[in-house]
Amino acid sequence: MNRIRVLVVDDQELLRRGLRMVLETDATIEVVGEAEHGLRALAMIPEVAPDVVLADARMPTLDGLGLVRRCIVDHPGLPVLVLTTFDDARTVRDLLDAGAAGFLLKDVSTDGLADAIRQVTAGGLVLDPRVARAALSPTPSAKPLAALNESERAVADLVARGLPNVEIADELHLAHGTVKNVVSTLLRKLGQRDRTALALHLAQERTD
Repeated sequence: MNRIRVLVVDDQELLRRGLRMVLETDATIEVVGEAEHGLRALAMIPEVAPDVVLADARMPTLDGLGLVRRCIVDHPGLPVLVLTTFDDARTVRDLLDAGAAGFLLKDVSTDGLADAIRQVTAGGLVLDPRVARAALSPTPSAKPLAALNESERAVADLVARGLPNVEIADELHLAHGTVKNVVSTLLRKLGQRDRTALALHLAQERTD
């Protein structure tokens, strides 16, 4: 059985080593590298080929948010799971909007952390339930669709019309994988649990 390859990114060496020791008690996980900040992690990714990046939100040089944004561009498909003590809802929303695969507080249990790594490796989104409500609840003045970029709005319009990903890809002349990634981003940004809920939400937004 192939183990899940994890790159640990934290500016504190003691925490990096502690995470390595904790994760390697799980037979399904292998820590393939440690980096002290986001830029070092980006340099290491081609070398160590991780399946998941586990990163602190607050680091010098390039923080967790910056790392997520760079990975989306430079290493699409590589999930970044953010681990931190900082539970501000705005930070969580920024990380998820940027494309983070999940957000966990640092007091997560060993089993919880290992399970989260397995979930994001399988394409899931992991969010600590203690901050999920605050992170995904829109503010009274929020205009969710206004936060979408042009390509996201184009895909959102076709999702609202009920088109599947294959037809959306044909309509917009995009790769099927690109459409799938945009739909995942829409689910995160608009706080919807699945594609059906997303389509209903978007359809309602169009009629308001």
